[in-house]
Amino acid sequence: MIPLALVTGFLGSGKTTCLKQLVRRHHNRKLVWLVNEFSARDVDAAVLGGETAAVVSIAGGSIFCRCLVTEFIASLRDLPARFGTPEAPVEGVVVEASGMANPAVAGTMLREARLDSVYQLASVTTIVDPGTFLKLRHTLPNIRAQVEAAHRALLNKTDLYPESLLAQTETALREINPTLAITRTRYCAAEVDIFAVAPPGAAYGALAPCRDPHFESFAVAVPHDLDWNKLRAAVATARNDIFRIKGFARQDGRCVHVDYSTSGWSVEEAASDVPSELVFIVRSPDSDAVRRRLNFAAKSA
Repeated sequence: MIPLALVTGFLGSGKTTCLKQLVRRHHNRKLVWLVNEFSARDVDAAVLGGETAAVVSIAGGSIFCRCLVTEFIASLRDLPARFGTPEAPVEGVVVEASGMANPAVAGTMLREARLDSVYQLASVTTIVDPGTFLKLRHTLPNIRAQVEAAHRALLNKTDLYPESLLAQTETALREINPTLAITRTRYCAAEVDIFAVAPPGAAYGALAPCRDPHFESFAVAVPHDLDWNKLRAAVATARNDIFRIKGFARQDGRCVHVDYSTSGWSVEEAASDVPSELVFIVRSPDSDAVRRRLNFAAKSA
């Protein structure tokens, strides 16, 4: 059977960084990377596509909800023949779930789709940002579910936070999942074998409804060089309602990859052939107010 490794974690915790680390570490293996994006624009797949051609994108919700599970199952059925041959079969599949996904249904889904004869759920790894976990675990139930279903947690961004917060986060994680293996990381750099089959976890449950009422996503086209000062100022006024910003924009005539979470901003050079637009994931009840504040010389897509 093909081992399947599931990577979860809330928005901005470092899932894509984790996948980039794994791609580079396993560059000589025949692996497939399936990327799930909550928004309709799959920014993460575009970023990971710069590292490997074996990327499949499923965007517009969670692969563990009713709206996308059929597409997810169809993709899993297709992967062995699409990316492998009898002489060189697929060695493993890594699935990056949406930041809002509840992975508790993964095992049930494989069994009911009769894919458990093709894939073995090897491990569930959750990426944890100490700066957001303690605050959001009580208000966003899927964050707790990600920890409950996980075999291991990468406590990421440890260089940004004091030891007291790291220890408090580790204690909270073990209260939720006493058997959880916790590894502290920076930039998700950890020597862990994601395909080492772990004991069965809590990866069994029911599919979620199509739309999570806690979140809303929208895209903003950026046809010209972005006014960074205006954008940062607008985000500062609405930061309690903005979970994530990511995408591509122009800066001094060149294309850059933009990434924002509660941990801060990241801007890196990107390929010039990607659409120039930013994706916002915000607190659903306050989405209209956030849109009004984000008036930084860009028009909605």
